[in-house]
Order: sequence, then C-alpha cells, then structure tokens
Amino acid sequence: MYDTFWGIPSWLWLIVLLVVLGGTLASLLFPLWLRRFLNQQIDQTVTRLFTEAYTKNLLEGVNAVRKVGIQTTVENELRAHTPEPLSKPIGTHRNFPDFDGLLFSPVQLSVQPLDHTVPISLETKIGKHAEKPMILSMPMMVTAMGYGVSISKPFIHAIAKGTALANTAMNAGQGPVLSELREYARHMIVQYHGAPWRPSEEALRAADMIEIRYGQGANVGCGTVVPKKTLTREIMSDMGFSPDEPLQDLYIPVGIPGIHSLADLKQLVHYLRKAGRGVPIALKMAAGLDLERNIEMAVKAGVDVIVIDGAQGGTHSSPAILVDDFGLPTLSALCRAEQFLCQKDLRDQVDLVISGGIRTPGDILKALALGADGVYMGTAALFAATHTQITKALPFEPPTQLAFADGSLFEQYDVEKGAQSLANYLRSCSEEMKVGVRAVGKKSVHDVSKSDLMAWDAEAARVAGVPLI
Repeated sequence: MYDTFWGIPSWLWLIVLLVVLGGTLASLLFPLWLRRFLNQQIDQTVTRLFTEAYTKNLLEGVNAVRKVGIQTTVENELRAHTPEPLSKPIGTHRNFPDFDGLLFSPVQLSVQPLDHTVPISLETKIGKHAEKPMILSMPMMVTAMGYGVSISKPFIHAIAKGTALANTAMNAGQGPVLSELREYARHMIVQYHGAPWRPSEEALRAADMIEIRYGQGANVGCGTVVPKKTLTREIMSDMGFSPDEPLQDLYIPVGIPGIHSLADLKQLVHYLRKAGRGVPIALKMAAGLDLERNIEMAVKAGVDVIVIDGAQGGTHSSPAILVDDFGLPTLSALCRAEQFLCQKDLRDQVDLVISGGIRTPGDILKALALGADGVYMGTAALFAATHTQITKALPFEPPTQLAFADGSLFEQYDVEKGAQSLANYLRSCSEEMKVGVRAVGKKSVHDVSKSDLMAWDAEAARVAGVPLI
C-alpha cells in the first residue's frame, strides 16, 4: 500500500515535482543555450560573408537585387514561370514627374486668405454646352471600372451607392451596364466601347453622360482579352450570352468597330447624342505624342468632353509593357492638352477631364489649377471603398481580392460599408480642397489657376510652366 496525499499516490507527486523542477531548470538555462547557439551561428555566417569569394558569396544576391530592383526581380521571375505576357494590376510603379513637384503659393497681406466661415463652391458642370450638362457637387468622379471585366457586382454596387451619397458620378466601364446601377447611382456615366456587350439604347438613355472609350493610360489603345477563367455564368448572362453558350475567352476590340474616319466619328457622336437625349458626349483617350491631333479630331467630331488618361492610370490587369513603358505622364498630358486647346481657341468648346494617378485633394486641386474641369479617380477610390474591410483579406491575400470579379473574397464584401467608406473619402477630399481654396483667397474651386502654383522640382516647373523656387 503506497502512501497517499489528498488521495494521490506519493510516487505520482514525485514525478510531478521532477517535471516542475526540470521545466524550471530548462527555462533558466534555455536563454543561455539559445544565446550561445545564436552567437555561434552568427559568428559562422559573418565569417563566411567576410571571407568567401564574392562570386560565391550570399552578398552577390543582394547586389543583384539592388541592381535590378526587388519589384523588377519578382516580375521577371513571374515571366520565367509562364511564357504568357505578364499581366500587371493597379498600374505602373514608375516615378514620373507629377503633381508632387508642385506647391501652392499661399496669400497673406497683398491678397488675404478667406476665413473658414466663407462658403466655397465645388459645384462642377461637365459638358457645359450639352443640352443636359452633368452637374456635380464636386469635381471628382470615379473612373471606369467595369463589372465582370474588372470588378465584382457587389463592388460596382458600392461604387454606385457611394458616389450617390457624395452627389458625384460613377462610370460603368466596359462591363455590362447593370439595370440596377441607374437606381443606385445619382449620376451614371455609360462607356461606349466595341465589345459585343456594348451598351444598349436603353442603357444609353439611362446615362447622365456617354463616354466613347478609345484608350486608357494603362492599356493605351489596345484591345483587351477577358480570360474565360475569370468569367462566370452570371457574368456571361449579364453580358447577354445565352445560358447554353460555353465559357470562352472574350475580347474587347481596338477602338470602335466601323469607325475609320472623322466622318464616321461625327456620325457616332450624333447617334449617341440622340440616344442619350442630349446628355454630354465624351471621348476618352490615352496620351501620346499625337495627343494634340487626337484632341482636334475629337473636337471636330462634336464631343462635349475630352477625357485624357495619363501613363499613371490604373488597371485591373494589363500587359506590363503597356503599363510601364507607354504613354505621356498625367502632368505632361494635362498641360499639353490645356495649352493646345487655348492656342487653337477651342477651350470654350469642350470640357477637359484628366485621370491617371490622381490620389489626394492636393493632386485634384493642382489638376484644376492647370486647366482640368474635372478629374477621375480610380485606384484611390478602389482602396477607399475597401477601407477596413481589407482585414478580411490581409495578411494572406491582397485587398483587391475583395473587389475584383475573379477575386477569391468578393462574396465577403459588405456593399453598404464600402459605399459609406467611399462617400466619406470623397467628402473628406472635398472639405480639404475647400481649405486649400480659401488659402489662396478664392471662393470657387474653379477660380484656382496656374498663377497660384509654384514648383520646387525643375522638371515639374518646366512641364507645368510655373515659377521654380
């Protein structure tokens, strides 16, 4: 019969005591052992790093990555994985001369800033000469992000609702124009393109502006393949395909099929103006060396609005070479377009909308000062509409998996939260812009001009034609 304590045999107590003592001893000795182990490993690594031939040294890899760059190295490894062209999302990572090189000149004595109680007008009229111009509460609009070819149905619903809360416009993009968007959006821009699912006359009648899509900054004027792996039966059905039609790669062709001359373009503008019952007709293009000729042709065709997308424009996915190595940067494109329109006495005939890398209230106000009547925002709006919902994706998935049509998490996206986040972002930008307008002594965002700008960057000064400080 073994002795017991609280009904437990004494030998079992002895085992427990030994385990506790052993654990205590190990916890005391482990830091000393770990320190010794790490010291030995680091000593060996440093000695090897400092003595091994450079061609065999781990530092060679560091040198190679620094020479090529981390992002370029990873992109090249993605190219090595498949023979297909590398498709790049979001837009270019290249640092072009942009609005960051410009600063506003504050007023103080000779001209005084306005008190915070003075109301500032942000009202923006797009398509002033159209029968039914589009009147917005702010100069910012959310650019084309097409359902099915880019973003998911919940996400485009959030964009429509969010822009409605902020009383501005959204662009339905190159996807099918969903009937409910007219209900959700306060101002809806319908993009006319060359794909088989181009907007119907019913969709054109529902538009507040119709935009002829010829190009965009991240894809220039090229066509777009929509891979079948990104499509679903629901998307195909919304595009007008029959349920028994097999899933297949789809293609958005270059330009507008059947439009080969200025006369053809004039006829298209006339048709769209009639179909839209007097709403503004815009033409969107990427910016290149022939920017001025393209603008002149668009004006002669009778469009009400010119939309120019600079090289920093965003994308769901475009060939990396088009994203990184084509097009005029946004700042340059805007300044060239404004200068050309003024020189040719065309400025009063059309409105000018700029897009491509517009991120902040400062960017927006600088673009307006340089001649833009309005701006499109894409990537900034996309991330604003995800806001804290990115925690559903992070840390193992990118936030865009909540937004993209082929994203793995789009069903978890909360439409109402996203709409409110987007509206908050747009309103916040508006309030900041009012502060900036008061700081230069103006009462309307459209009174801010190039004379209010200066540049600390020589290249930005040259491009924008403002004083270098």
